[in-house]
Amino acid sequence: MKFKNFQVVPKMIFGRGSFAQLDEVLAAERKHADDFVVFVVDNVHQGKPLESRLPVKAQDILLWVDVTDEPTTVQVDGLTEQVQQFSHKLPVSVVGIGGGATMDLAKAVSLMLTNEGGSAKYQGWDLIKNPAVHHIGIPTISGTGAEASRTAVLCGPERKLGLNSDYTVFNQIIMDSELIAGVPTDQWFYTGMDCWIHCVESLEGTFLNEFSRAYAEKSLELCREVFIEGHPNKDDKLMMASFMGGMSIAYSQVGACHAVSYGLAYVLGYHHGIGNCIAFNVLDDFYPAHMAEFRGMMKQHNIQLPQNICKDLPDETIAAMVKVTKSMGPLWANVYGDSWQEKVTDEMLTKLFRRI
Repeated sequence: MKFKNFQVVPKMIFGRGSFAQLDEVLAAERKHADDFVVFVVDNVHQGKPLESRLPVKAQDILLWVDVTDEPTTVQVDGLTEQVQQFSHKLPVSVVGIGGGATMDLAKAVSLMLTNEGGSAKYQGWDLIKNPAVHHIGIPTISGTGAEASRTAVLCGPERKLGLNSDYTVFNQIIMDSELIAGVPTDQWFYTGMDCWIHCVESLEGTFLNEFSRAYAEKSLELCREVFIEGHPNKDDKLMMASFMGGMSIAYSQVGACHAVSYGLAYVLGYHHGIGNCIAFNVLDDFYPAHMAEFRGMMKQHNIQLPQNICKDLPDETIAAMVKVTKSMGPLWANVYGDSWQEKVTDEMLTKLFRRI
């Protein structure tokens, strides 16, 4: 048996107010007067207090990114080109500040600066050949686990799929729970449920091991303190739950919910968090032990999911979603094992989508 040898984030800072140490962290990377940093920041923070706290130097480049839609390979390639046109040399670091989509964009840009051919070429598992530029992740909303994961999930020409590699993992993360205060309730819930679902899929999967179990169980415990008990330190707890949920799937895999939500995202444009919730809500046959808790949390926080969104869609639209979802081999292997192709049929997935 061969065991997975995977990369983890080598450096991390956790604590309220720790964002103030970003300048110090970047100073260690700047060796020459013309060394520059690329800041990739969610434009929701433009004109807000966080903008004035960004330690941008005169030689740096600040890229405000719009993540209204899911991040795409076209967007990554455009951002990469902006950096390449800005300077003939490589930056000393790429800093992603925002939610999972923004951090994934930063990861992807750091990879594409050292790997030629466009990001769509590297959608898959372990296709990246060259190490990325040093990159830092700073979440301003918690749940995706992007700060801990080895993937940068992008919508490409054919499907939604990550740039999965050891080189994708951040070199440094800064987890400052002050930055996630004030997130709108719906977004807070949907992104937090991404973490909760990571743990459920890990615990119920065929790839489960004690490493994954330890992180997933603790992460679920923290999620319950956040979404059921409303703990006073819920921001700190959700930030740690997100990191641990990401660590859990790093040594196992996500499952049916993520596979289905990728189809929803790619074809209908649903964001990852809400897409996961919509998908999970019809997966009673896959995760029966967790449905009551999930629906209870939705009721507690007055979350109303879209209903019947696929019921009357044209057959060709459903077929497109089925194609994307069926292509997620490692995810289905975590659900069913090596024989997953016998069970994940077009007919089964079509019926599933028609229930959404």
